[in-house]
Amino acid sequence: MSALHLLWQGAVVLVGGGILGLVYKGFDRKLAARMQSRIGPPLRQPFLDVGKLLVKESVVPKDAVGWLFRAMPFLAVVASFTVLLYLPWGPFPAILSGHGDAILVLYLLAVPALAMALGGFASGSPLATVGAQREIVMLMSYEFPLAVAVVGVVWRLATLGGGPAFSLAAIAAAPLWTQVGPLGVIGLAILAACLLIVTPAELSKIPFDIPEAETEIAGGLMVEYSGTYLALFYLADAAKTIAMAALVVTLFAPYGIAGLLGLTGAGAQAVDLAFHLVKIFAVMFTAVTTVRVAMARLKVDQVARGFWLQITAVAVAGLVLLVLDRMVMG
Repeated sequence: MSALHLLWQGAVVLVGGGILGLVYKGFDRKLAARMQSRIGPPLRQPFLDVGKLLVKESVVPKDAVGWLFRAMPFLAVVASFTVLLYLPWGPFPAILSGHGDAILVLYLLAVPALAMALGGFASGSPLATVGAQREIVMLMSYEFPLAVAVVGVVWRLATLGGGPAFSLAAIAAAPLWTQVGPLGVIGLAILAACLLIVTPAELSKIPFDIPEAETEIAGGLMVEYSGTYLALFYLADAAKTIAMAALVVTLFAPYGIAGLLGLTGAGAQAVDLAFHLVKIFAVMFTAVTTVRVAMARLKVDQVARGFWLQITAVAVAGLVLLVLDRMVMG
Protein backbone atom coordinates (compact mmCIF):
# COMPACT_ATOMS: atom_id res chain seq x y z
CA MET A 1 0.00 0.00 0.00
CA SER A 2 2.83 2.40 0.77
CA ALA A 3 4.33 1.79 -2.68
CA LEU A 4 0.97 2.41 -4.34
CA HIS A 5 0.52 5.54 -2.26
CA LEU A 6 3.96 6.74 -3.34
CA LEU A 7 3.18 6.09 -7.00
CA TRP A 8 -0.12 7.95 -6.70
CA GLN A 9 1.54 10.95 -5.08
CA GLY A 10 4.29 10.94 -7.71
CA ALA A 11 1.73 10.89 -10.53
CA VAL A 12 -0.12 13.85 -8.97
CA VAL A 13 3.11 15.86 -8.65
CA LEU A 14 4.24 15.08 -12.21
CA VAL A 15 0.90 15.79 -13.88
CA GLY A 16 0.18 18.77 -11.65
CA GLY A 17 3.67 20.16 -12.15
CA GLY A 18 3.35 19.92 -15.93
CA ILE A 19 -0.06 21.62 -15.95
CA LEU A 20 1.15 24.26 -13.51
CA GLY A 21 4.22 24.94 -15.65
CA LEU A 22 2.06 25.55 -18.72
CA VAL A 23 -0.34 27.74 -16.73
CA TYR A 24 2.57 29.83 -15.45
CA LYS A 25 3.96 30.15 -18.98
CA GLY A 26 0.58 31.48 -20.04
CA PHE A 27 0.61 34.07 -17.25
CA ASP A 28 4.20 34.96 -18.08
CA ARG A 29 3.40 35.67 -21.72
CA LYS A 30 0.21 37.57 -20.88
CA LEU A 31 1.83 39.74 -18.21
CA ALA A 32 4.87 40.44 -20.39
CA ALA A 33 2.54 41.57 -23.18
CA ARG A 34 0.59 43.86 -20.85
CA MET A 35 3.82 45.39 -19.55
CA GLN A 36 4.73 46.17 -23.17
CA SER A 37 1.27 47.63 -23.93
CA ARG A 38 0.24 44.63 -26.01
CA ILE A 39 -2.80 42.35 -25.68
CA GLY A 40 -0.80 39.16 -25.78
CA PRO A 41 -1.94 35.56 -26.32
CA PRO A 42 -4.70 33.91 -24.26
CA LEU A 43 -3.69 32.18 -21.04
CA ARG A 44 -4.39 28.78 -22.63
CA GLN A 45 -1.90 29.42 -25.45
CA PRO A 46 0.85 27.11 -24.04
CA PHE A 47 -1.63 24.22 -24.00
CA LEU A 48 -2.61 25.01 -27.58
CA ASP A 49 1.06 25.14 -28.59
CA VAL A 50 1.81 21.74 -27.05
CA GLY A 51 -1.31 20.20 -28.57
CA LYS A 52 -0.43 21.53 -32.02
CA LEU A 53 3.16 20.30 -31.81
CA LEU A 54 2.09 16.82 -30.71
CA VAL A 55 0.04 16.29 -33.89
CA LYS A 56 2.72 17.62 -36.23
CA GLU A 57 5.30 15.47 -37.96
CA SER A 58 8.65 15.10 -36.21
CA VAL A 59 11.31 15.63 -38.88
CA VAL A 60 14.84 14.30 -38.36
CA PRO A 61 17.51 16.04 -40.50
CA LYS A 62 19.29 13.88 -43.05
CA ASP A 63 22.72 14.72 -41.62
CA ALA A 64 21.70 14.26 -37.97
CA VAL A 65 22.96 11.58 -35.58
CA GLY A 66 19.50 10.07 -35.47
CA TRP A 67 19.44 8.18 -32.17
CA LEU A 68 21.05 11.04 -30.25
CA PHE A 69 18.81 13.66 -31.88
CA ARG A 70 15.69 11.64 -30.93
CA ALA A 71 16.80 10.76 -27.40
CA MET A 72 17.68 14.24 -26.11
CA PRO A 73 14.11 15.62 -25.84
CA PHE A 74 13.14 12.61 -23.72
CA LEU A 75 16.19 13.05 -21.50
CA ALA A 76 15.37 16.73 -21.00
CA VAL A 77 11.74 16.14 -20.04
CA VAL A 78 12.56 13.23 -17.72
CA ALA A 79 15.24 15.22 -15.87
CA SER A 80 13.03 18.32 -15.54
CA PHE A 81 10.05 16.42 -14.19
CA THR A 82 12.21 14.33 -11.86
CA VAL A 83 13.32 17.52 -10.09
CA LEU A 84 9.69 18.09 -9.09
CA LEU A 85 9.74 14.86 -7.09
CA TYR A 86 12.59 16.11 -4.89
CA LEU A 87 11.01 19.45 -3.96
CA PRO A 88 8.60 20.01 -1.05
CA TRP A 89 5.26 21.54 -1.98
CA GLY A 90 4.08 23.74 0.84
CA PRO A 91 2.78 21.50 3.63
CA PHE A 92 3.48 18.35 1.62
CA PRO A 93 6.96 16.78 1.79
CA ALA A 94 8.91 15.83 -1.31
CA ILE A 95 8.02 12.46 -2.81
CA LEU A 96 11.68 11.38 -3.05
CA SER A 97 13.09 13.31 -0.12
CA GLY A 98 16.39 12.05 1.28
CA HIS A 99 19.96 12.81 2.23
CA GLY A 100 21.88 14.82 -0.36
CA ASP A 101 18.89 15.62 -2.55
CA ALA A 102 20.00 19.27 -2.86
CA ILE A 103 23.11 18.13 -4.73
CA LEU A 104 21.07 15.79 -6.90
CA VAL A 105 18.70 18.63 -7.80
CA LEU A 106 21.66 20.76 -8.93
CA TYR A 107 22.78 17.95 -11.26
CA LEU A 108 19.26 17.35 -12.58
CA LEU A 109 18.78 21.05 -13.34
CA ALA A 110 21.88 20.94 -15.55
CA VAL A 111 20.70 17.89 -17.53
CA PRO A 112 18.09 19.67 -19.75
CA ALA A 113 20.69 22.23 -20.85
CA LEU A 114 23.14 19.44 -21.67
CA ALA A 115 20.39 17.55 -23.52
CA MET A 116 19.55 20.59 -25.65
CA ALA A 117 23.23 21.16 -26.41
CA LEU A 118 23.78 17.53 -27.40
CA GLY A 119 20.63 17.63 -29.52
CA GLY A 120 21.92 20.75 -31.24
CA PHE A 121 25.28 19.15 -31.95
CA ALA A 122 23.57 15.97 -33.18
CA SER A 123 21.30 17.85 -35.60
CA GLY A 124 24.09 18.58 -38.06
CA SER A 125 22.98 22.20 -38.47
CA PRO A 126 25.62 24.93 -38.20
CA LEU A 127 23.09 27.26 -36.55
CA ALA A 128 22.24 24.60 -33.97
CA THR A 129 25.95 23.98 -33.38
CA VAL A 130 26.52 27.66 -32.60
CA GLY A 131 23.54 27.60 -30.21
CA ALA A 132 24.83 24.44 -28.52
CA GLN A 133 28.25 26.01 -28.00
CA ARG A 134 26.61 29.04 -26.42
CA GLU A 135 24.50 26.79 -24.17
CA ILE A 136 27.62 25.03 -22.87
CA VAL A 137 29.37 28.34 -22.20
CA MET A 138 26.34 29.61 -20.29
CA LEU A 139 26.06 26.37 -18.32
CA MET A 140 29.67 26.64 -17.20
CA SER A 141 29.08 30.28 -16.24
CA TYR A 142 25.99 30.21 -14.03
CA GLU A 143 26.44 26.82 -12.35
CA PHE A 144 29.19 28.06 -10.02
CA PRO A 145 27.24 30.93 -8.36
CA LEU A 146 24.21 28.63 -8.21
CA ALA A 147 26.25 26.03 -6.34
CA VAL A 148 27.72 28.68 -4.00
CA ALA A 149 24.22 29.90 -3.08
CA VAL A 150 22.90 26.41 -2.35
CA VAL A 151 26.01 25.24 -0.51
CA GLY A 152 26.08 28.43 1.59
CA VAL A 153 22.55 27.86 2.86
CA VAL A 154 23.14 24.15 3.45
CA TRP A 155 26.44 24.70 5.28
CA ARG A 156 25.00 27.31 7.64
CA LEU A 157 22.04 25.07 8.45
CA ALA A 158 24.39 22.17 9.15
CA THR A 159 26.38 24.29 11.63
CA LEU A 160 23.14 24.91 13.53
CA GLY A 161 22.30 21.22 13.70
CA GLY A 162 19.24 21.68 11.54
CA GLY A 163 18.96 18.14 10.23
CA PRO A 164 20.78 16.09 7.55
CA ALA A 165 23.18 18.07 5.40
CA PHE A 166 22.06 18.83 1.84
CA SER A 167 18.48 17.82 2.59
CA LEU A 168 15.85 20.10 1.06
CA ALA A 169 13.32 18.82 3.60
CA ALA A 170 15.58 19.94 6.44
CA ILE A 171 16.07 23.36 4.81
CA ALA A 172 12.32 23.84 4.35
CA ALA A 173 11.60 22.77 7.92
CA ALA A 174 14.13 25.19 9.49
CA PRO A 175 14.29 28.58 7.70
CA LEU A 176 17.59 30.28 8.43
CA TRP A 177 16.40 33.89 8.65
CA THR A 178 15.45 33.64 12.33
CA GLN A 179 18.42 31.46 13.33
CA VAL A 180 21.30 33.71 12.24
CA GLY A 181 22.56 37.11 13.33
CA PRO A 182 22.65 40.39 11.35
CA LEU A 183 25.65 39.28 9.28
CA GLY A 184 23.89 36.05 8.45
CA VAL A 185 20.74 37.86 7.38
CA ILE A 186 22.76 40.07 5.03
CA GLY A 187 24.59 37.03 3.68
CA LEU A 188 21.31 35.19 3.05
CA ALA A 189 19.86 38.24 1.28
CA ILE A 190 22.91 38.39 -0.99
CA LEU A 191 22.68 34.68 -1.81
CA ALA A 192 18.95 35.01 -2.50
CA ALA A 193 19.63 37.91 -4.89
CA CYS A 194 22.31 35.87 -6.68
CA LEU A 195 19.93 32.94 -7.06
CA LEU A 196 17.27 35.23 -8.54
CA ILE A 197 19.84 36.48 -11.07
CA VAL A 198 20.82 32.91 -11.93
CA THR A 199 17.18 31.85 -12.44
CA PRO A 200 16.56 33.43 -15.88
CA ALA A 201 19.98 32.19 -17.05
CA GLU A 202 19.15 28.67 -15.89
CA LEU A 203 15.93 28.91 -17.91
CA SER A 204 17.58 30.60 -20.95
CA LYS A 205 15.15 33.52 -20.80
CA ILE A 206 15.88 37.07 -21.96
CA PRO A 207 18.48 38.51 -21.48
CA PHE A 208 20.06 35.04 -21.40
CA ASP A 209 18.31 33.53 -24.45
CA ILE A 210 21.65 33.51 -26.29
CA PRO A 211 21.55 29.81 -27.32
CA GLU A 212 18.29 30.31 -29.26
CA ALA A 213 18.55 33.97 -30.40
CA GLU A 214 15.93 33.85 -33.17
CA THR A 215 17.14 37.11 -34.73
CA GLU A 216 20.75 35.88 -34.94
CA ILE A 217 20.81 32.11 -35.35
CA ALA A 218 17.17 31.37 -36.24
CA GLY A 219 16.37 29.44 -33.07
CA GLY A 220 19.84 28.05 -32.49
CA LEU A 221 19.92 24.62 -30.90
CA MET A 222 16.15 24.22 -31.43
CA VAL A 223 16.22 25.12 -35.14
CA GLU A 224 15.94 21.53 -36.42
CA TYR A 225 13.46 20.23 -33.85
CA SER A 226 9.78 19.91 -34.69
CA GLY A 227 6.64 18.02 -33.77
CA THR A 228 6.71 15.79 -30.69
CA TYR A 229 10.41 16.40 -30.04
CA LEU A 230 9.89 20.16 -29.84
CA ALA A 231 6.81 19.63 -27.65
CA LEU A 232 8.93 17.60 -25.21
CA PHE A 233 11.50 20.39 -24.97
CA TYR A 234 8.62 22.83 -24.42
CA LEU A 235 7.27 20.70 -21.57
CA ALA A 236 10.76 20.33 -20.10
CA ASP A 237 11.10 24.11 -20.06
CA ALA A 238 7.73 24.49 -18.32
CA ALA A 239 8.62 21.94 -15.64
CA LYS A 240 12.09 23.40 -15.14
CA THR A 241 10.61 26.88 -14.69
CA ILE A 242 8.42 25.62 -11.86
CA ALA A 243 11.29 23.60 -10.37
CA MET A 244 13.72 26.53 -10.35
CA ALA A 245 11.20 28.91 -8.77
CA ALA A 246 10.22 26.25 -6.23
CA LEU A 247 13.90 25.75 -5.33
CA VAL A 248 14.24 29.48 -4.58
CA VAL A 249 11.15 29.32 -2.38
CA THR A 250 12.39 26.20 -0.56
CA LEU A 251 15.78 27.72 0.20
CA PHE A 252 14.72 31.22 1.20
CA ALA A 253 10.95 31.44 1.81
CA PRO A 254 9.56 28.08 3.02
CA TYR A 255 6.95 29.72 5.24
CA GLY A 256 3.26 28.96 5.52
CA ILE A 257 0.39 31.19 6.66
CA ALA A 258 -2.14 28.66 7.95
CA GLY A 259 -0.78 28.99 11.48
CA LEU A 260 -1.15 32.76 11.41
CA LEU A 261 -4.75 32.36 10.26
CA GLY A 262 -5.49 29.78 12.98
CA LEU A 263 -6.33 27.04 10.49
CA THR A 264 -5.84 23.31 11.03
CA GLY A 265 -6.38 20.08 9.15
CA ALA A 266 -7.14 19.91 5.44
CA GLY A 267 -8.01 23.61 5.31
CA ALA A 268 -4.56 24.54 6.59
CA GLN A 269 -2.90 22.29 4.01
CA ALA A 270 -4.94 23.81 1.19
CA VAL A 271 -4.12 27.36 2.25
CA ASP A 272 -0.41 26.65 2.68
CA LEU A 273 -0.28 24.90 -0.70
CA ALA A 274 -1.99 27.88 -2.37
CA PHE A 275 0.42 30.25 -0.62
CA HIS A 276 3.35 28.13 -1.83
CA LEU A 277 2.13 28.39 -5.42
CA VAL A 278 1.72 32.16 -5.04
CA LYS A 279 5.34 32.42 -3.86
CA ILE A 280 6.49 30.39 -6.86
CA PHE A 281 4.57 32.73 -9.15
CA ALA A 282 6.10 35.76 -7.38
CA VAL A 283 9.61 34.39 -7.97
CA MET A 284 8.83 33.70 -11.62
CA PHE A 285 7.34 37.15 -12.13
CA THR A 286 10.26 38.89 -10.41
CA ALA A 287 13.14 36.88 -11.88
CA VAL A 288 11.77 35.99 -15.33
CA THR A 289 8.85 38.10 -16.56
CA THR A 290 10.02 41.49 -15.31
CA VAL A 291 13.63 40.90 -16.34
CA ARG A 292 12.88 39.79 -19.88
CA VAL A 293 10.57 42.76 -20.44
CA ALA A 294 13.07 45.27 -19.08
CA MET A 295 16.28 44.01 -20.70
CA ALA A 296 17.69 43.19 -24.12
CA ARG A 297 19.71 40.11 -24.98
CA LEU A 298 23.26 39.99 -23.67
CA LYS A 299 26.27 38.70 -25.57
CA VAL A 300 27.77 35.38 -24.57
CA ASP A 301 31.05 36.95 -23.42
CA GLN A 302 29.10 39.37 -21.21
CA VAL A 303 27.25 36.48 -19.60
CA ALA A 304 30.40 34.43 -19.01
CA ARG A 305 32.35 37.36 -17.60
CA GLY A 306 29.42 38.58 -15.52
CA PHE A 307 28.72 35.25 -13.84
CA TRP A 308 32.32 34.14 -13.38
CA LEU A 309 33.49 37.49 -11.98
CA GLN A 310 30.76 39.78 -10.62
CA ILE A 311 27.99 37.35 -9.66
CA THR A 312 30.35 34.71 -8.30
CA ALA A 313 32.21 37.36 -6.29
CA VAL A 314 28.93 38.59 -4.80
CA ALA A 315 27.84 35.02 -4.00
CA VAL A 316 31.17 34.29 -2.32
CA ALA A 317 30.76 37.53 -0.32
CA GLY A 318 27.41 36.23 0.91
CA LEU A 319 29.03 32.94 1.87
CA VAL A 320 31.81 34.76 3.73
CA LEU A 321 29.20 36.72 5.69
CA LEU A 322 27.58 33.44 6.73
CA VAL A 323 30.99 32.18 7.86
CA LEU A 324 31.57 35.35 9.88
CA ASP A 325 28.09 35.02 11.36
CA ARG A 326 28.99 31.49 12.43
CA MET A 327 32.13 32.79 14.13
CA VAL A 328 30.26 35.61 15.91
CA MET A 329 27.24 33.55 16.95
CA GLY A 330 29.35 30.57 17.99
